[in-house]
Amino acid sequence: MPLLGRAAMLLSSDIVHDAIDEHDDWHTHEHLPERLSIPGFLRGSRWVAVQGAPRYLVIYEVEQIDTLASADYLRRLNSPSPWTAKMMPSYRGMTRDLCSVTRSSGLGMGGSCLLVRFKPAHGTDASLRRWLCEEARPALASKPGLGSAHLLEGAASAEMTNGQRIRGADAGVDCALVVTGYDRDRLTEVAASELLVEQLPRRGASELTAAVYHLAYSVSASESGAFDQAARSPA
Repeated sequence: MPLLGRAAMLLSSDIVHDAIDEHDDWHTHEHLPERLSIPGFLRGSRWVAVQGAPRYLVIYEVEQIDTLASADYLRRLNSPSPWTAKMMPSYRGMTRDLCSVTRSSGLGMGGSCLLVRFKPAHGTDASLRRWLCEEARPALASKPGLGSAHLLEGAASAEMTNGQRIRGADAGVDCALVVTGYDRDRLTEVAASELLVEQLPRRGASELTAAVYHLAYSVSASESGAFDQAARSPA
C-alpha cells in the first residue's frame, strides 16, 4: 500500500494573501513537525494548487482512524501554540476529512496530485465503490505519467476543538480520490477527462470538485524526531 497507514486526514483551505509567506514558514518549521511527533502520525505533506482551488491541500497519513481521535492529537488541537493561534484566523474555507483508506493501487507518491472529492448519491454507495476499486482506480495508477491512486472514504466526524474555534468550523466531504504522478499535464488531462465529467456522475457521484496540486513539502515521523515547541516562535 503506497500510503503509509490505514487512514488519512485531508485538509483543504485558502489563506489570506498577506499571510501566505508566514503560513508556509510556520507550517514547514513548526506545524508539520509538531503533528508528526504525535503517536500514529506517519507522514504529512503540503501541496499547492496549480489548477483549481483551494490553494492548499494537506495530507496526513496515520496508522488508523482512531489516531485522529486520540488523546494526544486532541490535546494538541485544544492547546495550540502561540504561533498556531496567530495563524488560525488566516484560514478560509477549511475542509477537513477524516478518512479510511478503502483501497490503493500503484507504488510511491508522485510530485503532482489530483484530488477529487465527491458524495455518493443515495443507494449508489456499494456499486460506485465497487467500480472505483475494481476498474477506475487500478487503471489510473497504471497510466503513463501517473503512479498511484487511492480511494478514501469518510470514517469519522471531526471534533470541535479550540483550534477550530479560532479559525471557524470545518466542512467535510464523504469520499475522495487521490491520484499522484510525475507528469502534471497528465493529471490535468485526467481532471478534464470522461472519468470525472461523465463516468463518475453517471455512476452516482455528486457534488464533485477537482483540483491539481504540486508537492511543496513533506515530512515523515521517522525524520521529525521529538518536537521542541520552544524552538520557533511567531515573527
